[in-house]
Amino acid sequence: MQEANSESLGMRTIPTLTTERVVLRPFTMGDVPAVCVLAGDATVAATTLNLPHPYPEGAASAWIDTHADAAANGDGFTWAIVHGTHGTLLGAISLGIAPRHARAELGYWLGAPYWNMGYMTEAARCVLNFGFAQLGLHRVESSCFPRNHASARVMEKVGLRHEGLLRGYIRKDKSFEDVLIYARLHSDAD
Repeated sequence: MQEANSESLGMRTIPTLTTERVVLRPFTMGDVPAVCVLAGDATVAATTLNLPHPYPEGAASAWIDTHADAAANGDGFTWAIVHGTHGTLLGAISLGIAPRHARAELGYWLGAPYWNMGYMTEAARCVLNFGFAQLGLHRVESSCFPRNHASARVMEKVGLRHEGLLRGYIRKDKSFEDVLIYARLHSDAD
């Protein structure tokens, strides 16, 4: 088993990763209009723990502006998920890193026009492989609302195991919501 160390967790820039159909690359300010449209969709926001609706003006550029510093500080990596052939922005995926514990939280959202096409599963598998192989992570965890069956399926397809339910854990808009927790250890078999 590969153990995390200061060298493996010391990556300080967001690398570009590729799969068969998608490219995971750093966001640029040129992505702001597409982020506003995709993340601003009420159906997308309703399925995520952290996307607000309506999506505030200036939020996309402020969010993108945090990515390089987060990577430089060792706090995490956020990638734009783009179509490998035509470069269309599909969504976002991230690893929030807790270096001391060699642990990361996997987060993601996908534009509604691209749901149920396997893009997120492909991107998540790639990011998990990166986290375990390149960063030396011991554990990657993720969460979703119980009603978000598609997100739960993505987690299961990439080898995360259901660990439990946190009741009333997140305040979404004006309601407290339950959250399902999933995780995978480096030692877990695919």
